[in-house]
Amino acid sequence: MNDSYIYIIIALLPLAACMLVFQVNPYHALVIRGILGAVAALVYAVLGAADVALTEALMGTLLAITLYAVTVRSSLVLRLGVLADGTMPTEGDRLFGQLIDDLRTIFRKRYMRLELVTYNDIQALQRALMEKEIHATCTRQSEHNEQDYAEVNNQPYQTTIRVQRIYDIIKTELSSPTTVLTYVNVLSLEEKQA
Repeated sequence: MNDSYIYIIIALLPLAACMLVFQVNPYHALVIRGILGAVAALVYAVLGAADVALTEALMGTLLAITLYAVTVRSSLVLRLGVLADGTMPTEGDRLFGQLIDDLRTIFRKRYMRLELVTYNDIQALQRALMEKEIHATCTRQSEHNEQDYAEVNNQPYQTTIRVQRIYDIIKTELSSPTTVLTYVNVLSLEEKQA
């Protein structure tokens, strides 16, 4: 009996595992994880372990892929808090639109999405940042002394970020000078308040 096809199928397991480990795009990694699970289930079935093959197909492939997809979809989101009233940034504002487009371009490279979350007042916006409901805030520069400086330098917005890695990414890659970036360490603020 010629069993060389079994060796070919088994050789696909480490190949798929290596592809999975080195995959940068999380959505492609999900597909490769599904292929890895299907190949493993096929190997178990060919070798006569039908019960293990069925378990691998159901739990290791279908359930794992579903849970990974939900996790990847929810974790690759940057939640940016903005104010809902007319004095703060809106999607219709040209400079704000440019800033949002630049941020989406930066995060698209990392397979992330940008989600705008609106708040009614500045206190609710700041509380949401401190309570970690959002990752960053974007507001207009304050109306006193900084207004002239902001208009001259074409930086009408203040963006405050609570995640150091996101701050570093935006700081190095943002080409639009429409915002002043600020990093705030929420943990140190909580310790001071306690």
